[in-house]
Amino acid sequence: MLKSTELSNKFEKITKNLKLANKFNFLLMLVFLGSIIVGGFIFSNLLTQKAQEEITNQANSLLQSMNSVRDYTTDEIIPLFENKLQNSTEFIPQTVASFSARKVFDNIRKNERYKDFVYKEATLEPTNVIDKADDFERQIINQFSSNPANTEQSGFRNLPSGKAYYIARRLNFDNPTCLQCHSTPDKAPKSQLAIYGDKNGFGWQLDKTIFAQIIYVPADRILQRANHSWWLVMTIEIGIFAIIILVINLLLRRAVIKPIIRISKLAQAVSTGKASSDFEQKSNDEIGVLAASFNRMKSSLEIAMRLISQKNQ
Repeated sequence: MLKSTELSNKFEKITKNLKLANKFNFLLMLVFLGSIIVGGFIFSNLLTQKAQEEITNQANSLLQSMNSVRDYTTDEIIPLFENKLQNSTEFIPQTVASFSARKVFDNIRKNERYKDFVYKEATLEPTNVIDKADDFERQIINQFSSNPANTEQSGFRNLPSGKAYYIARRLNFDNPTCLQCHSTPDKAPKSQLAIYGDKNGFGWQLDKTIFAQIIYVPADRILQRANHSWWLVMTIEIGIFAIIILVINLLLRRAVIKPIIRISKLAQAVSTGKASSDFEQKSNDEIGVLAASFNRMKSSLEIAMRLISQKNQ
């Protein structure tokens, strides 16, 4: 209550010497600025949320596609080469789920729309160095490993190509047949060693979190589009408010300011005995009531003046 009174007093001091139209414009500007700030903040949050939902939906759709490729490879491709894989005499990269998923995603990236998207099954000790986790991804894998309940992470990250939104999901090493390629170099197929060497991708243990499935979706364009929409809406809102203020000012000047100015001038003339015409009452609103009140006051004043004149005579 005290703060409200203080604000009221400050407002009165600021507007004390302003004319009625200026006071009204001052109030309109305060309302206008408040509306712009509050509306801009709310709309910015809504646009950011919508942009993030769009990015998340894109990421989830691509992850679902990659998981479908992985499942197809595991369920349909591997059984076709089961004998060769058991003999361990030949290494077939196409039977590796992560290899198939990466190849399919590389084909997706040939589309201009997806060229900046990145799919990676980041691994602590990968067979193919292209899958090696960087420091950021290694941290995610370690968090997955230390917290079994944590199966997914998401957020924003700066990449050389720009700001990206990522979704990372835990992938456990739980397929015993994979140990023939990832336990020790002497058990791995010679064709695998010929392709990838004997230094990488070994020492894996079952039921350990050693890699994470990560999709990176470029966010700059989507966020820029949201920012452009925000500026467009704010510009339209400012234009609408400017038109409203202009129209209100014109109506205010015509319906309030001009009648009050006429009443004020006539009242000043009557007070000095220089006017005999009545105050114009063109409406029944507050201005009309004011004019009628001045007319009654003028009549009372004229009667009083005549009585005084007659008494003096």
